[in-house]
Amino acid sequence: MSDSQQKSFAVGTLAGVNPPLAAARLMVRMARLGRLDSVLAPDHLIGVFPRAVWDSDFTPQAKAVGSPDEQFDYAPLLAHLAAGAGRVQLGVGVTDPHRRHPVLLAQSFLTLAHMTKVPPILGIGSGERENLDPYGFAWNRPVDRLEEALQVLRAALTATEPLEFSGKYYKIDRAPMDLTAPPGRMPQVWIGAHGPRMLELTGRYADGWYPWESMSPDEYQRRLGLVHAAARATGRDPEAIVPAQMLSIVTARTQAGIRRLLRNPSVRYLGLMAPGAVWTRCGAKHPFGEDFRGLIDLMPHQLTRAEVLAAIEEVPDEVLYEWLVIGTPAEVLARVRALADAGLRHAIIFPSSALVSNADAAFGYGVVLWLAARLRRPPAE
Repeated sequence: MSDSQQKSFAVGTLAGVNPPLAAARLMVRMARLGRLDSVLAPDHLIGVFPRAVWDSDFTPQAKAVGSPDEQFDYAPLLAHLAAGAGRVQLGVGVTDPHRRHPVLLAQSFLTLAHMTKVPPILGIGSGERENLDPYGFAWNRPVDRLEEALQVLRAALTATEPLEFSGKYYKIDRAPMDLTAPPGRMPQVWIGAHGPRMLELTGRYADGWYPWESMSPDEYQRRLGLVHAAARATGRDPEAIVPAQMLSIVTARTQAGIRRLLRNPSVRYLGLMAPGAVWTRCGAKHPFGEDFRGLIDLMPHQLTRAEVLAAIEEVPDEVLYEWLVIGTPAEVLARVRALADAGLRHAIIFPSSALVSNADAAFGYGVVLWLAARLRRPPAE
């Protein structure tokens, strides 16, 4: 086993943020009983799936969830789930500083730290159009705003005296912030970063790096190197930053089963979340444009049924294999181990094949638990 695999390796998954609430409770119970390390909740006002195609032909989830845009707010949801989480880390993956002031984020997660047994995870990024544009939130110079927000957030989490801050986006004048985390439960700040400047901010300010774009092991290692270089440049310990990643898997026992899953429209739709650059690498043109940045630019609620179905027809298998982790359980395990060799230490694994049927959901989550058992650190001798 490689040195990277000898390090502690954590596996988590995502909690649903749609009604019914019992589904999120069941996910946390599964994580606790299955010895998963974390459960993260997304932060969306609009779902990533278009309401125009949300029916049982698209996914059986439509039978239980009336609209993909029924989205719980993550903060009260995580507070509710904390009582049953045990030592499973709860968190958001990810919020943004446009809708959520950094001082309020600090207050929310310091409060959550009093409800959990382990540090909560505060995932934050530069924002996505679907959560901002329709509601009138400003999305100007998002990375600049995020950098200021991280400075304010760090100060608010560790304040020992009233806060003072004067920046372009935030002004704080002798503001008390006396709430503190219990010992050993300081919230961890994870940044959803992909580009060079976001990776630099991760090295300077974050406790964890949480990309959601699919990457080869070589590319993961390269970007992690940029995070580490930025950490060293500011006198931080690079090894103190948790290298994480969100992995969307499509898995079945056999190749025939995988081919069946890939024919499903809900799975093929996932290829539309890949940026235009991924399509170009696969020799195709994204139906939403070559400059389309994927989930960051996606406005699913504005798409008509005809537009969605036409776009799904254009998704080539090559894009799906580039964008998702597709394979039998053993093949998925090999993919994750290759990323572990590249530096990954905390995989947030979501079985996207759960979109296809209840049986595929049960199998997919079983694979997540199976992966966790095999990737967990060997017992100390």
